[in-house]
Amino acid sequence: MQAVRIGLLGCGTVGGGVVKLLRRNAAMLTAKLGARIELAGVADRSLKPDPELGLTTELITRDAHALVTRPDIDVVVELFGGYEPAQSLILAALAAGKDVVTANKALLAAHGDRIFKAAEKHGRFIGFEASVGGGVPIIRTLREALAGDRQRAVYGIVNGTCNYILTTMAERGAEFADVLAEAQRSGLAEADPSLDIDGHDAAHKLCLLVTLAFGVALAPSQVHTEGITRITLADIAYARELGFTVKLLAIAKREDGAIEARVHPTMLPSRHLLASVGGAYNAIYIQGEALGSTMYFGLGAGELPTATAVVADILEIARMRVAGANSACDHPLGYPFAKIKPAKVKPMDRVRCEYYLRFMAEDKPGVLGRIASVLGRHKVSMASVMQQERAPQVTVPVVMRTHECQERDLKLALAEIRRRKIVRAEPIFIRIEERL
Repeated sequence: MQAVRIGLLGCGTVGGGVVKLLRRNAAMLTAKLGARIELAGVADRSLKPDPELGLTTELITRDAHALVTRPDIDVVVELFGGYEPAQSLILAALAAGKDVVTANKALLAAHGDRIFKAAEKHGRFIGFEASVGGGVPIIRTLREALAGDRQRAVYGIVNGTCNYILTTMAERGAEFADVLAEAQRSGLAEADPSLDIDGHDAAHKLCLLVTLAFGVALAPSQVHTEGITRITLADIAYARELGFTVKLLAIAKREDGAIEARVHPTMLPSRHLLASVGGAYNAIYIQGEALGSTMYFGLGAGELPTATAVVADILEIARMRVAGANSACDHPLGYPFAKIKPAKVKPMDRVRCEYYLRFMAEDKPGVLGRIASVLGRHKVSMASVMQQERAPQVTVPVVMRTHECQERDLKLALAEIRRRKIVRAEPIFIRIEERL
């Protein structure tokens, strides 16, 4: 029986899950493929033989480059992460005639142009389902199931760490720093969590979603990116009173030939499906012209959920190889690479939203009127106002919800309010997305 032979780069959490699934589901995969999928080698500097996983001394190597260029290897699975040596090894594998599977969203977002161009040049396929949403099959859905529709917008909860933190803050009334420390102890957050909590991981994933949804190339530097470190329990409580839930949202919209691309804390109507996605789960909500709205939900990280997406890519490539198909014809990004042009990105100052505002104002007459006057001069109108009852403290929070306005106008108004010392602290604002 014909075999499709796999070279695995990295056997950490996800790599170990891939080995487990290939071993556990071997008979099922053979039945689906009509051929065996065989793990032929694993490159990992710290890996030791493991009889339970079937990892023998003969399978393990420290020479990753030798593994990816071996004549008997058909598919290279890159799970090292980072930029190097991952990029060099992927390029070497493609040049050697291997198809590639990767979960490396940071590499594809920053250097995907070089990698996908090389794949097309050498007639090979790149599978990257696990790079966005873990086990949520969003890449294949956008490339295939929704290919006949024109997409208008993508909204994604695509970072499980941030979603867990915000969910726990809301449910337990716990402060950000305490929940983050708990997430680190449980392994849900990295020792250095900045990539997640500062929004960069979500921005990398948004770049890939934009290309698949809209057929344009987007660099991480073009995505307006904010994290969740400034979100307080007070903001979460006020959001609840206003009927909203706070989520870190990756947003992409297409309008008049330009793309909005932004990652930031967002208030969603609590009745919306996305607002109900809690814990470490991910969800991607897509608006198409013909189909309307659809949502895709599941675990966005973890050993076996992510490994499931990796193995699905291996199986897809293996089917093409067994059938003798030209894998380059399948366009992993949904478009021929030459047709994907740089995105025209709408400047953030021109984005229009509704906003939640929180001011720490002096508890004396006339302050609210002065705030409202400055906002009005800058074309920012109030939809509602919340102010706590008078108390002996020097300052009290004033919470407002605005009508839709341009971000540039709002920022000019907030800068003037602060400059004129109408309030005692930096104003807080959170964007609202109500009409998803």
